[in-house]
Amino acid sequence: MLRGNQTWWFENRPVIIGAASVVGPDEGDGPLAADFDLVHPELDMQQKSWEKAERLLMEQASDFAIQNAGISKDQLQFYVGGDLLNQIISNSFAARSLGVPYLGMFGACSTSMETLAVASLMVNSRSANYALAGTCSHNCTAEKQFRYPTEYGSQKPPTAQYTVTGAGAAVVAQTGEGPVVECATVGKIVDLGITDPFNMGGAMAPAAVDTIQSHFNDTGRTPKDYDLIVTGDLAGVGHPIAKELLLRNGVPMDETVFGDCGLMIYDVNRQKVQAGGSGCGCSATVTYGHLLKRIARGELNRILVVATGALLSPISYQQGESIPCIAHAVAISSGKE
Repeated sequence: MLRGNQTWWFENRPVIIGAASVVGPDEGDGPLAADFDLVHPELDMQQKSWEKAERLLMEQASDFAIQNAGISKDQLQFYVGGDLLNQIISNSFAARSLGVPYLGMFGACSTSMETLAVASLMVNSRSANYALAGTCSHNCTAEKQFRYPTEYGSQKPPTAQYTVTGAGAAVVAQTGEGPVVECATVGKIVDLGITDPFNMGGAMAPAAVDTIQSHFNDTGRTPKDYDLIVTGDLAGVGHPIAKELLLRNGVPMDETVFGDCGLMIYDVNRQKVQAGGSGCGCSATVTYGHLLKRIARGELNRILVVATGALLSPISYQQGESIPCIAHAVAISSGKE
């Protein structure tokens, strides 16, 4: 199962039999709107707090994923989930509603592929018949916790990113119809000393490069083995840096193959999202909404999703710490050779 130093190879070919994405109004105003299961017209979603709205996103995405999988909640063995809030409360409370054995995980914005990797590992090892992976974020909860509440009206530099309001979930099974999870490369912490929380794309880019290169080294694959390689949320600042670093390291990336979820989910020229999207919900909604649908339509055969995460907290930032970053990569294919 272990291939190379840090890649899990799933020889039993776990299948994503159902997935779903639920988003907020800004994401619904973007170019991928048609691929989401539900678009909320308002940020508060008729809830009494931003945190309760984020929890609702996760609950709805989980319910849609289970429905799309054609199974019941009682058939799930495990739920693997996480988010950006302190003590991952959005997923803890969503798991309370699900009533399924739960493993809470935190990888910041890399959580989407971290949870999918672990759920796939469970299924591949026959430790579960069905496992649900999920994550979420909300623009207003993230701003309130990590920066300034939106009501404060603080201005942000061009390097800043716009946290995606959205949740994504996927049901992984031993058998069934759907995309196959081929392997997962677990990333290492990479920290080049950046301390600016408004430049997380630049901070995370080296971690994405490290994981992509480790994936190629472990598997013997190259960019030509993938129809699409996407980073999670490097956006307009970090993605060009990652491309340049890969080129310097002898891994040139074609622009038609190398993309970023933070640049895909919004129209950065029309919408006021600074450098692009970020947050746990960014790569989750793009992958479980848009990309899996492209695989189902036959437009893509094999993709590599490299979810990126900045592992800072308000406390570490206030104490002058740099930003440790990580990226986890999962290869997903149509199952057709």
